[in-house]
Amino acid sequence: MTASGPPAAGMLLLDKPAGWTSHDCVAVLRKRFPRDTKVGHTGTLDPLATGLLVVLVGPCTKLQARLQGMDKTYSGAIRLGVKTDTGDVTGKITAERPVPALDLARLSSELAALVGTVESAAPAYSAVKHQGRPLYEYARRGLEVPVKARSAVVRSWEALSWDAPELTHRLRCASGTYVRTLAEVLGDRLGCGGTVSSLRRESVGPFLLADALPLDVVRALAPVELARRLADSLPALEAAFRAGP
Repeated sequence: MTASGPPAAGMLLLDKPAGWTSHDCVAVLRKRFPRDTKVGHTGTLDPLATGLLVVLVGPCTKLQARLQGMDKTYSGAIRLGVKTDTGDVTGKITAERPVPALDLARLSSELAALVGTVESAAPAYSAVKHQGRPLYEYARRGLEVPVKARSAVVRSWEALSWDAPELTHRLRCASGTYVRTLAEVLGDRLGCGGTVSSLRRESVGPFLLADALPLDVVRALAPVELARRLADSLPALEAAFRAGP
């Protein structure tokens, strides 16, 4: 399957590498298909984040909104004692405070207390829009970032290990949840601040990271193998569509 090959339709499960935007990944994969083939994804991952990116090809891009609304699972680490302007360690430090004496039991309790609906502000560096412009445009230009209220729905949140100042965790949440915001909410509850230091998406609805391929592997697939994977994905896409979010 090349730029002059047959029409394509289906889904690819990609393990997004760190440092790449979701848009970058889609742009690379688009080159594997005939010109004017639509290629999209079902939920942005920040450049810092790695993990599952569900890529839709051809007519299957019409399922984007349905799949984007599915629950997601993440694992990663939160660094306590620091706040940044982006909500993760790639940003500029805006505050530092001592981390209180904590143990895994206390942190598990704090995470459990946040299960449910969490009200907070959208991150300054996010695609949430104000008057038609994403908030990150305001932030990058040094303008005052409008406060946009957001509701995050946390299904479950587990503390896995604690090695101060890093908390490793696993989170299952509804679509539209910003893990960066939840890290800040947790840090504020503990009185020391918090920011995301690593993040990996493990699932989107029924689709699992264990079934995903690294970007370099997908780029190198022979045309016949790429076509086979797209065709094989169609039953799973149909089942996900029928199941709904």
